Amino acid sequence: MTNEQLYILVGVPMLFNATLIGFVIACINARFGKVESKIDGIDKRFDDMRDLWRAELRRVEEVLDARLKHIEERG
Repeated sequence: MTNEQLYILVGVPMLFNATLIGFVIACINARFGKVESKIDGIDKRFDDMRDLWRAELRRVEEVLDARLKHIEERG
């Protein structure tokens, strides 16, 4: 067996494995990108809900303040 044959015998499977691993890593990164975009969407929805709750609580606080003021003025 010559050196060239040995290099081919070892080199071809190594190149195949390296190519396959690169392809798998690229697929995994693509899936993580999709998951990350979904998580960002969920975070935005939570932020929107928090803002909505704050606005509603502010409105309830204003209504309660107005009612308390009205009660204090009558008494």
